[in-house]
Amino acid sequence: ITGVPPALVRQAARLMADLRPLALLYAMGITQHTTGHQNVLACANLQMLLGNLGVPGGGVNPLRGQNNVQGACDMGGLPNYYTGYQLVASQEFEAAWGVTLGSTPGLTVVEMLKEAEEGRIRAMYILGENPMVSDPDVNHVRRGLERLDFLVVQDIFLTETAKLADVVLPGVALAEKSGTLTNTERRVQLVSPAVTPPGQARQDWEIICDLAKRLQKEVPRGLFAGWNYRSPAEIMEEIAALTPSYGGVRHERLGAEGLQWPCPDLDHPGTPILHVGRFARGLGRFVPVDWLPPAEQPDEEYPLVLTTGRVLYHYHTGSLTRRVPGLMELYPEGRVEVHPDDALKLGIADGGVVRVSSRRGSVTARAEVTQRTQPGLVFMTFHFAESAANVLTIAALDPVAKIPEYKACAVRIEPVA
Repeated sequence: ITGVPPALVRQAARLMADLRPLALLYAMGITQHTTGHQNVLACANLQMLLGNLGVPGGGVNPLRGQNNVQGACDMGGLPNYYTGYQLVASQEFEAAWGVTLGSTPGLTVVEMLKEAEEGRIRAMYILGENPMVSDPDVNHVRRGLERLDFLVVQDIFLTETAKLADVVLPGVALAEKSGTLTNTERRVQLVSPAVTPPGQARQDWEIICDLAKRLQKEVPRGLFAGWNYRSPAEIMEEIAALTPSYGGVRHERLGAEGLQWPCPDLDHPGTPILHVGRFARGLGRFVPVDWLPPAEQPDEEYPLVLTTGRVLYHYHTGSLTRRVPGLMELYPEGRVEVHPDDALKLGIADGGVVRVSSRRGSVTARAEVTQRTQPGLVFMTFHFAESAANVLTIAALDPVAKIPEYKACAVRIEPVA
């Protein structure tokens, strides 16, 4: 199943059993599967079994793909939750904002693009995202975006996605922003601008507020109705009033160290360790986990498995790092890492150009013959639009978490003469 020798599995098990406490850290190699939810449950089962939850130096700790994934989720950047993971059916938000809200969970990005391709979503507003490089099955992404009647993109560069937009709104870079970030240990940290935004660039929250004021048909009535914020600190006050876990968070309290939620009131010091002694719902609950294969299996036509990921020198879709000469000198183009056994069998030379194809499309890139991969497995980064790995990936989703399966799809490789 794993390709890891049984002796190493046993050695790892003994090490984990002997070390107390033990922190388990995982990244997208665990989650970006159609079984990502089950993989995380398996990690939680293991740490509960070993007694490593609710103790300093323990825990199940996700290493997120970007620095504010935790904060975005905390603030309701999910289709089924408002802030603090409160269900969208909660009537508290209707009363606070003075508007009627839908109680049905929304769609994930992959699902939105499918709806757009089929004509059921007609407009999209994309902020700081580049799905033409980052999302699975890029040809499907393009079809969805091009089918829209109206596309607005808010970003700091004219990305591959922004080039398809009807309107591009100039946002600001991190060094120009003010507000907060929340990292994977739930630490809310203050962000202050280091430089002034160039040209017409504006704070994202200011652009959103101005758009909302122009679109609203009437002034809503509610304690936090309307869009007349004067600063991110004022927005945080509203967040605190509606989000129990952020109840005691204020900009003036964050200082150099920040605060870790839950922080329910202004006298609370924050919570460094979650679940000390017991879980909020009582004792821990073990969940049985079954092994399931990836959504797409290799076969005679596509005999290899492609897995995708990152390299040290580039960040996400490369919108920033591909503009840095020093980083481009170190890693100037997308590569395909191929095991020597496969390279010999397929006639692939180190440094040679190859075509990688899946059922969804094909790309060309330079081959790197290396022992870092296993026989039958090839690796590509997704940083380069010119050799976009996500042209190849499959838009299959985990049925619970709805995360795409970036880590496994079937491909074939052939040298380009």
